[in-house]
Amino acid sequence: MADESAWVGAGATLGELYYNIWKNSKVHGFPAGVCPTVGIGGHISGAGYGTMIRKYGLSVDHVVDVKLVDVNGRILDRKAMGEDLFWAIRGGGAASFGVVLAYKVKLVPVPEKVTVFRVERYLTENATDITLKWQSVAPTTDDELFTRMLVQPVTRNKKKTVRITVIALYLGDSDSLVSLLNKDFPELGIVKEICNETSWIDSVLWWANYDLGTQPTTLLDRDLNDANFLKRKSDYVQTPIPKKGLESLWKKMVELGKVGLVFNSYGGQMDRVKSDATPFPHRAGNLFKIQYSVSWEQPGDEAVKNFTTQAKLLREFMTPFVSKNPRSAYLNYRDIDVGSTKTWSYEEGKVYGQSYFNGNYDRLVDVKTAVDPKNFFRNEQSIPPRSG
Repeated sequence: MADESAWVGAGATLGELYYNIWKNSKVHGFPAGVCPTVGIGGHISGAGYGTMIRKYGLSVDHVVDVKLVDVNGRILDRKAMGEDLFWAIRGGGAASFGVVLAYKVKLVPVPEKVTVFRVERYLTENATDITLKWQSVAPTTDDELFTRMLVQPVTRNKKKTVRITVIALYLGDSDSLVSLLNKDFPELGIVKEICNETSWIDSVLWWANYDLGTQPTTLLDRDLNDANFLKRKSDYVQTPIPKKGLESLWKKMVELGKVGLVFNSYGGQMDRVKSDATPFPHRAGNLFKIQYSVSWEQPGDEAVKNFTTQAKLLREFMTPFVSKNPRSAYLNYRDIDVGSTKTWSYEEGKVYGQSYFNGNYDRLVDVKTAVDPKNFFRNEQSIPPRSG
């Protein structure tokens, strides 16, 4: 780590990466996801993000080298593969182009003290006005602050309603955070008593829903016996959803009953990286990303149909409020409803390719055509070669 970089195998988990960074340095981190059991290979190749997105951008913005097996069985590094292929596998879905063995990532500095908080509000507690204000504050506030807002249909006092939860990571101390939010977002009512000052590695554990004080070795746990079924979808919001729109959204969420939303704030560094710097195009102009989230425990086709239909209906309802031409989506929330291919033609690929990659789709097709013209590496949402 002398040069503030590290090689990480594609089969490692985010938790293993974070743990090993912490073991070697208390002042470095890496801007990637909050779920420790997620695998590095897919997360980075699809442009993974996390709580430092506004300060440092995406995981792919910090990849400096890679080892990849190409269609001819050769192991290539950045120099051997050339800049076009290196560009494509950092956010374009590396599975379309080869098999990634490892990434070399540049680490980022983190302060010795960071601050986290979680605050809940219901519709009777000004949740609508807070959501309205969050949409303009979250993407424009200090780059050191990332906030995520959960929006969930719940039952309270035997009545169906909506609860919002604002979760934050601030790369600084609690006094500075309270001062910042009192200025930018007084409606949230943040006081020092609800803030927790901690180390970066402890904030990683806290964001993964572990109690503060949990040992970092927990990040090495690969036990997945408690996994359940889930469906995720995505959208990007470029203009704030008006108050009437939010009120209609609450009504729809209560009516459906199961689907939650996760709003992830953009801005900061995401506004400064060009949309074609990597295949991931959703940079400047996006206020936040929406994740549609529904999970269930019971197996069977009926459950799948019920819960996935709810997710589809809510995304359909959101059409007037989200990006258009194309309606954009996030590759790492793989969603066959966005489109899929059976013949791997350019036109079939374009349906989902332009949603995931906007104007970068054609360049990805050109790279695919050059490195894998016979389309050996393929799946239902892969990048097709032009001759496909």
